[in-house]
Amino acid sequence: MTPESHAPTGTDTSPPGPPPGCPAHGLGPGGLHRLHESEDLGALYEQLREEHGPVAPVLLHDDVPIWIVLGHAENLHMVRSPSQFCRDSRIWAPLRDGLVKPDHPLMPHIAWQPIASHAEGDEHKRLRGAVMGAISTIDFRSLRRYINRSTQTVVNRFCEDGEAELVGQFTEHLPMAVMCEILGMPEEYNDRLVEAARDALKGTETAIASHSYVMDALSRLTARRRAQPEEDVASYLVTHPARLTDDEVREHLRLVLFAAYEATTNLLSNVLLTVLIDPRFRAQLNGGQMTVPEAVEQSLWNEPPFSTVFAYFAKQETELGGQRIRRGDGLLFAPLPANVDPRIRPDPSAGMQGNRSHLAFGGGPHECPGQDIGRSIADVGVDALLMRLPDIELDCEQEELRWTASIASRHLVALPVQFSPKPPQDVSETPHHNAVPKQRDWQIGGGPAPHQPRRQPTQAAPHPQPAPAHPQPVPAHPQPVPAPVQPQSAPVPQEQPAVEEPARRTGVWRRVLRWWRGY
Repeated sequence: MTPESHAPTGTDTSPPGPPPGCPAHGLGPGGLHRLHESEDLGALYEQLREEHGPVAPVLLHDDVPIWIVLGHAENLHMVRSPSQFCRDSRIWAPLRDGLVKPDHPLMPHIAWQPIASHAEGDEHKRLRGAVMGAISTIDFRSLRRYINRSTQTVVNRFCEDGEAELVGQFTEHLPMAVMCEILGMPEEYNDRLVEAARDALKGTETAIASHSYVMDALSRLTARRRAQPEEDVASYLVTHPARLTDDEVREHLRLVLFAAYEATTNLLSNVLLTVLIDPRFRAQLNGGQMTVPEAVEQSLWNEPPFSTVFAYFAKQETELGGQRIRRGDGLLFAPLPANVDPRIRPDPSAGMQGNRSHLAFGGGPHECPGQDIGRSIADVGVDALLMRLPDIELDCEQEELRWTASIASRHLVALPVQFSPKPPQDVSETPHHNAVPKQRDWQIGGGPAPHQPRRQPTQAAPHPQPAPAHPQPVPAHPQPVPAPVQPQSAPVPQEQPAVEEPARRTGVWRRVLRWWRGY
């Protein structure tokens, strides 16, 4: 959930700040940088790292002070030390002192809520235990099969056009379709729900109404599952021994839906963009040297779905990254700068294949519980899309791509592509761009009637081939004359095993791969 508005709120009547480009632009009291005014957060993070080290003081909207944790080790220490840092914003000094107004742009993300991501101790164990228990019941092989079918359905909507805008037509739709199935409300998935989720996350003027639309759907789901549980996440939350109330069930369904949807939409967009703009990356994928899951992990290193996460708070006075952290201070968990910490990644351009030590999904007690769902959606979705549209390419100059950025993340606005038009495909079939051409070639080779006769000779050919070797010695042996009569009747029963034989020649690895992908 990332706010899109970067303008500070309040009644500040001070003169406007320096214009963009001026060295003083983006500086607040004490010469601290205002994160929301930065035009290039990546460059600012590196500047802060040089000036302050792995932990730097910065300002949020309305000049609210906070620390941003830039170092990989420091971020890990913070999220793994619940005795020193927590997610309970009620101890945040600026909030207690009234510096954070109720209408602060980041209040929806910082304000304490009775959910697992903000709870501590036994309450955290109870709530997170229910969420983890519900997610643990997911059959990931069945899930991958559903992702595959959903990808087929989404791609069928534009595959005949020869062009598409993948953010609006693919990456925003596939995660919502899959999450609705996981939660137990596949009938709620439609364009309206996708639009409402995106609108609620953007924080527009209609965000409240859009949020209410989504919550109404979750309320209906909670009521149905309370009356009649089924095999889905909502049902397991309702029936979990933690005995969650309807409000707790609904709030955690909202947390799972919005967090998974937002993160996976960004992840899909980032992976597809990388595949399209980096020729070496695309060549590796097509050449079999890099699998789609490895491409996903590389994207999680380079462009994590969330740049920062709001927020952690110091429970006691401590030290982190050479900085004195006082009780009540707030700290931003920052995967983006941590993933390029020069102490663990001296060369940011180097490939990170097989390395999952990035911080894209957090860590510690509040590590993202649904990260394997996001990975599965990205793995299967990108793989199926590339199988359906193998010649897909960017339909604009890379410099023309636009992003909307906030402190928490940045979103690709649009990803226009072009490809050779393809006919729709049965959603139950294995995604393959050669399926239809093969049928057409076979039909062109002969009319409808000759199909069966032509297949019989080709299949029976291996049996008559040795026969020509016998006619040469036939003059010396009259008995082989009736022998051809037996092979003529033999091909009839032998013809069926000959047809099944090619299917059995599939290698073990290919069969395992097809099983894992859910085909």
